[in-house]
Amino acid sequence: MNKLKLFSLLTLCAALMLTSCGGGNSKNGGGTKRFTSKTGWKPNDSKGWFFTGKQQKQKGWPGMVYVEGGTFTMGLVKDDVMHDWNNTPRRMQVSAFFMGETEITNYEYREYVTWLKFVFPPSDPNYKEIYKGALPDTLVWNNKLSRNDFAETYFRSPEYDYYPVVGVTWLQASRYCDWLTERSNEKALIDKGVIAKDYYTNEANNVGASAFNMDKYKGNDADLEAILNKDKLKKATGIKTTNTRILAANKNASAGLVEKFRLPTEVEWEFAALGQQKNREYNLVKGKEPQIDKIKGKKGKNRGMYLENFKMGQGDYSGVPGWKNDGSPTTSDVKQFPSNDLGIYGMFGNVSEWTADVYRPIIDEEGSDFNYFRGNVTRTVERNEDGSVKKIEDNAVKYDTLSDGRLVYKGLPGQYARETTSDDRNFRDGDFQSSLDAGYGKEQDSANAAFSMYNGNKKKFIVDSRGRVILQKDAVSRTTKISDEVRVVKGGSWLDTAYWLDPGQRRFKDESRSFGWIGFRVAQDAKSQSKGRSKR
Repeated sequence: MNKLKLFSLLTLCAALMLTSCGGGNSKNGGGTKRFTSKTGWKPNDSKGWFFTGKQQKQKGWPGMVYVEGGTFTMGLVKDDVMHDWNNTPRRMQVSAFFMGETEITNYEYREYVTWLKFVFPPSDPNYKEIYKGALPDTLVWNNKLSRNDFAETYFRSPEYDYYPVVGVTWLQASRYCDWLTERSNEKALIDKGVIAKDYYTNEANNVGASAFNMDKYKGNDADLEAILNKDKLKKATGIKTTNTRILAANKNASAGLVEKFRLPTEVEWEFAALGQQKNREYNLVKGKEPQIDKIKGKKGKNRGMYLENFKMGQGDYSGVPGWKNDGSPTTSDVKQFPSNDLGIYGMFGNVSEWTADVYRPIIDEEGSDFNYFRGNVTRTVERNEDGSVKKIEDNAVKYDTLSDGRLVYKGLPGQYARETTSDDRNFRDGDFQSSLDAGYGKEQDSANAAFSMYNGNKKKFIVDSRGRVILQKDAVSRTTKISDEVRVVKGGSWLDTAYWLDPGQRRFKDESRSFGWIGFRVAQDAKSQSKGRSKR
């Protein structure tokens, strides 16, 4: 028996040694730490012509929480008491990503609109709509049968600095994400010395279309020649050459840049809200309830208190005097209540949140059960006749129109102009190709070109004699409110009862409208975050 045990032990050790050797031997192709191209050149060789930049581990940007990806059950696992039939359970896979620790606050959004006002002064006729169109609609607080002064104080008063910004449409929130990407990368380059430390205090910088943007940086644009420190730039990107032609050919080497900010997709939002990473044993998830159950305190001063901000019942937003349950009749500080197990705040109350997705009642898991997202629109950079990149000129800014008549920019002066080359918002759901008729081999023609399962309102605006943009009533009879311009809203708010706190619930709202109970947070992709097999 002892000989058998010894033999088994030796066999196991030998297997481990072979596995270890096989995984670490670069000649066998496993676990290589050095790489040489099949051309024979080493990466970023100073005597070569090709540079990819330094490989760097992605660091979490301030205020962002890493969410390890995985599989989970999306949707409701309880009775659908509202009979919406829009959130039946389905198995989904999510890649790793970063999620905003909190909703975007008034302070953070004021940074944005102040920058717009500074760089694109509203006094200039070319820019007059840019700042105004980005402002939140403070009138969302108005109620014809309620006294409320928030319209004058909520967004501007320092007392509400760290409360979630509301009155922001989906369109405005998306523009904020683009702006945040630009400013974060700008700050990263300032920290590395690529851009001078006095960049903002120098009066000559940041005027209209001459301001820094990532289009110019990645495109090696001549507009940035005066503000970039070339020596620091070479060090930051790892391009070890003084040859200007080689530098121009490798202009897209972008190591060390901050990952693009965006709105989270619906599946990402729900996955992060559930925070099931700790609620498991091996690969068995114990259920969705534990996270939601934490909204009620069980000991100490919080015993019996709600630890999220929502409406308890008719006429009860905060509890009775002297025993204020959640203590917040409207919105609250974004960190007033405990976070979930991932360290993310406000996923079960305070404000509902915009997600990136276009709404449809059915999520097409057969079309994609990996990083599902409905709303892909492909835009490519426009070119001039001579092949040069077309930039947005000061007097040629294009705008979307909000429901209140204000204009919100599609792109800022100085950025590269882009045109839509593919719009997949209606893919496999609502267009002719997804209809039963298309299944018989019929091609789309003029007779069925306008076919759509979802014929929600079509917006039409007119400009009155005073120059105001006014939304007109849609005179056409519609059978649904669903269109390609409605977006998924997730989570409960201070105005909602407990029913909407379940992360599986979903609603939709017009992307051009704003509300006093909807805010948003940002997300980022996580690059090279694979950690292999996780532990128990």
